[in-house]
Amino acid sequence: MTDPQDTEEAQALRDAVRSLLTRRSGPEAVRAAMASPLGYDDKLWSTLCEQIGVAALAIPEHYGGAGAGLAEVCVVMAELGRTLTPVPMLGSAVLCGEALLRTGNDEACERLLPGIAAGTTLAALAWSDEDWTPGLTASDTGLDGRAHYVLDGDLADVLLAVARTADGVGLFEVPLDGVRRERVTTLDPTRRLAVVDFASSPARRLDADGFRLEKLLDTAVIAVAAEQVGAAARALELTVEYTKQRRQFGRPIGSFQALKHRMADVHVHVEAARSALYAAIVDGDAEAVATAKVVCGEAFSHAAAEMVQLHGGIAITWEHDAHLYFKRAHGTALLFGDPVRALSG
Repeated sequence: MTDPQDTEEAQALRDAVRSLLTRRSGPEAVRAAMASPLGYDDKLWSTLCEQIGVAALAIPEHYGGAGAGLAEVCVVMAELGRTLTPVPMLGSAVLCGEALLRTGNDEACERLLPGIAAGTTLAALAWSDEDWTPGLTASDTGLDGRAHYVLDGDLADVLLAVARTADGVGLFEVPLDGVRRERVTTLDPTRRLAVVDFASSPARRLDADGFRLEKLLDTAVIAVAAEQVGAAARALELTVEYTKQRRQFGRPIGSFQALKHRMADVHVHVEAARSALYAAIVDGDAEAVATAKVVCGEAFSHAAAEMVQLHGGIAITWEHDAHLYFKRAHGTALLFGDPVRALSG
């Protein structure tokens, strides 16, 4: 079966995103964005949404989207991963867009999805406790609990929440003035997270007959796996380039057999991650998704660790990007829970 990420349309999308990020999201721009009050470049995000339509990809056309699919989302996520570009693609477009579609609530979708698709509305999803299990509860008085790891949660215009109810799990829309939101310090400075506190917070339930959180998280995990593959591939490319330039004993260090073997091992790991991602996109079953989470996370961690090792002392300086890839690798490996536990059931 043809990889849906390698179709002619997907390649055109990849080229468009890469071209824009090459011009607008180099290392200096990434550092400026992550240090800005928003934590991302809102002008770049607007351009990605207006000119390429990245936030609209997986949203149906009748809700203002492009009507594409998860494979196209993964193409974009991989390119964003290559440059470590901090934008609200994962939290708003992927998580919240998919969450709303899974409710089957036409009114809510018609009201909220066009803004998310256009990139003019920033949405956030609150659901997890510190152990990546549903941490909110719903009752007649509202929602209670504390949600951790809320992507862009302190900035969002729209707040959605997954909470336990008397009849299972539901998805709720929560007024912003009914909660307390606070940005938290993160290992990965390119990914903004917040905690959101609920105390009998008023909320409107959006789903009609139960909300399947695990299916939503499968989509999020696949999107993160694509980001990891893109970032791992770029980390390897940068490492190979450096070893061709750095010289010892009168020749490039990349010509040393021991280093060739180490970079070859990373290459094999990255290609295995591509295969795992492909299986998750095409099959979509729980085992394939859990496998992609493990394999893609390990490949990125391996590539980032070797990037630091083979760059030597320069890699541990703030001025070099190796530490940003290393931090992103460890941050993404922890997103949405323990991959080993997910794979084991």
